[in-house]
Amino acid sequence: MPLPSAAAAPAVAPVVPRPRTPAPSEATVTDPVLVKRAVKAAALGNAMEWFDFGVYSYIAVTLGKVFFPSGNPTAQLLSTFGAFAAAFLVRPLGGMVFGPLGDRIGRQKILALTMIMMAAGTFAIGLIPSYATIGVGAPLLLLLARLVQGFSTGGEYAGATTFIAEYAPDKKRGFFGSWLEFGTLAGYIGGAGLVTLMTALLSDADLLSWGWRIPFLIAGPMGIIGLYLRMRLEETPAFAAELKKSEADRPKVPLREMITGQWRALLLCMGLVLVFNVTDYMLLSYMPSYLTSELKYDETHGLLVVLGVMALMMIVQPFAGALTDRIGRRPVIAAGCAGFLFLSIPAILLIRQGSLLAVALGMGALGLLLVCFTAAMPAALPALFPTKVRYGSLSIGFNISVSLFGGTTPLVVTALIGATGNMMMPAYYMMAAAVIGGVAVWFITESAGRPLPGSAPSLEPVPESSAR
Repeated sequence: MPLPSAAAAPAVAPVVPRPRTPAPSEATVTDPVLVKRAVKAAALGNAMEWFDFGVYSYIAVTLGKVFFPSGNPTAQLLSTFGAFAAAFLVRPLGGMVFGPLGDRIGRQKILALTMIMMAAGTFAIGLIPSYATIGVGAPLLLLLARLVQGFSTGGEYAGATTFIAEYAPDKKRGFFGSWLEFGTLAGYIGGAGLVTLMTALLSDADLLSWGWRIPFLIAGPMGIIGLYLRMRLEETPAFAAELKKSEADRPKVPLREMITGQWRALLLCMGLVLVFNVTDYMLLSYMPSYLTSELKYDETHGLLVVLGVMALMMIVQPFAGALTDRIGRRPVIAAGCAGFLFLSIPAILLIRQGSLLAVALGMGALGLLLVCFTAAMPAALPALFPTKVRYGSLSIGFNISVSLFGGTTPLVVTALIGATGNMMMPAYYMMAAAVIGGVAVWFITESAGRPLPGSAPSLEPVPESSAR
């Protein structure tokens, strides 16, 4: 339709052009097969990371005897978790290396590399001789393997969320992104469940001599499958569009620019990741220890309650992800923050009551609140950054926040309880995190149903019946 002539236009109301709708040729039409393949490959890497997390956490006592035979059980356990914590220290370094590389040479190549390193590090733990065989070399090799795992993990989560976000259609980014955390829960349940089964079936002597190696050696075949899936992937449409630009239009972005040039988005990212990971590690990592050490709860029942909560979260996860596509990421994340702010104390009081029903209700409430974050964050976090720095800036912000706040949650809360004698410290810590997360979500822009910054709109293919 031709525009009205200047003579026909009212003198007092000049014509204001409407925002131009991108032509179909300027948008990306997603391939459902490729999207599902990308989601599977990314989720498997996350599942493998948390499989190792579950195995290491629940077999820590045995590992302490194998690698740190000091004769002091407490010293053994502390040494084992010290090696575990070392992986968190190098995660920001991994993010600073792999993130910028992912923005420069491609998401797919870096995700394949991190998969190789993760699988190799976990598999290597299962091959390390015991302290009784090679002496001090055993704990040193364990530490080296953990550092390899942590370094590779620094590029894993940000790359996986970026990959899924850039492949998914704009209107279903939350749904597809939610499957990444579905993989997290599946991996943790698999790792913790396998250790529980082995503990029940094997004698203490068999578990100590060879049984503990089995869960780590399983990482080898899992890594090969994951690598195969990731090598079959094509580069994301958003990054492929960046590659089409000339070098003059797509200069290499220095690491400093990824930080200083994105400082506001980085702060928001760190605030969101803080509430996400403090509550995540509180529920999945600290609560089993809280039930046994602080509340003198039966260890097996405590673990089964946590596994049951994670199974519940897995069921709800895809539906919550789809909900973020309908009503937005901000309302869902805000609901999670409000829930932890007002319900953490009632939930911990229920857990402290001690009966199986009360513990299950309290843990279940915290698990459902956590789903608000696990369902929304994989789509919300990549949308904070433009395409040219998305992988790098997200890797840096995510891993710094996880290392400072998420991975330290069990240690800090234990120390606070020891210093104050107040058994409600887990609730207060989650409430503080919820306030910080609430401030962050207040300042982020809603991203549901919208193109990622710096990327063309991503549309679903039109069904043939609709096109006729």
